[in-house]
Amino acid sequence: MKANGSFKKRFVKDWKRNWSLYLLAVPMIVFYALFAYRPMYGALIAFKEYKPGLGFMDSPWVGFAQFTRFFSSPFFGRLMKNTVLLSLYCLAFGFPAPIILALLLNEVKRLPFKKVVQTISYLPHFISIIVVAGMITDFSMSTGLFNQIIAFFGGEKHPLLQDPSLYRTIYVASDIWQQIGWGSIIYLSAISGVDQQLYEAAEVDGAGRFRKLIHVTLPAITPTIVIMLILRMGSLLSIGYEKTILLYNPSTYETADIISSYVYRVGLLEQGWSYSTAIGLFNSVINLILLLVANTISRKLTERSLW
Repeated sequence: MKANGSFKKRFVKDWKRNWSLYLLAVPMIVFYALFAYRPMYGALIAFKEYKPGLGFMDSPWVGFAQFTRFFSSPFFGRLMKNTVLLSLYCLAFGFPAPIILALLLNEVKRLPFKKVVQTISYLPHFISIIVVAGMITDFSMSTGLFNQIIAFFGGEKHPLLQDPSLYRTIYVASDIWQQIGWGSIIYLSAISGVDQQLYEAAEVDGAGRFRKLIHVTLPAITPTIVIMLILRMGSLLSIGYEKTILLYNPSTYETADIISSYVYRVGLLEQGWSYSTAIGLFNSVINLILLLVANTISRKLTERSLW
């Protein structure tokens, strides 16, 4: 009881001192309460055979039947393989890209040139995904830019997006192009906070630019890299369905069809609400497990973690 009273007094005192900051947090709290936590109640239909005519509460319970249906589906293996591979490719090539760009930009001493490179690299992030998909589709056509380049080097022209073996390469490369500049912002901010005396001490010891990058800059931004990696692991299987739906077609389902695109087709096009909710819930649980595992491993190996 005393502890509760002491906490209440501290909270009231802090409220009087920082009431304006608490008010700034209200819109964020309301947003997440309405659009993140309240809809979670609807995940219950994953355990029902939802029928609009019966309503949410009166639809019959089926337990784990929807999950069993997905695990025994002939598409389960393909969906898991495509989702995992595409996620790992994006992680392996997409995650280091902003870090490398931030390190390179930090070495640029001409400020005007640096600003131009930053602006150009940021722009793709603000382009609508529909526009981006349209550009990729046009460039990948037999008469598109990519085929013109291929023909210039002696290759044969063919519709690239119709080739299942090229889909992942196109997806990952375009994802890096979209996110590399925007993702580098947080690493540039972390680099700007590095104590300049560390660089001066390294110079006194005879370290060149490369050695300062390896022994000063990288260790200084390692905590930021670790936190971003943990967060990335928490959404490893949550590849956006928008870009996939805009780029794939039946001829590339073999390598392009992923869990989120399958949920879209089953849930909205085929109206399998309970089935699609079960698949989405399964995907979310896997992401949660990956987040917990990544956080635990990071805490044990590097003593840095989200909690």
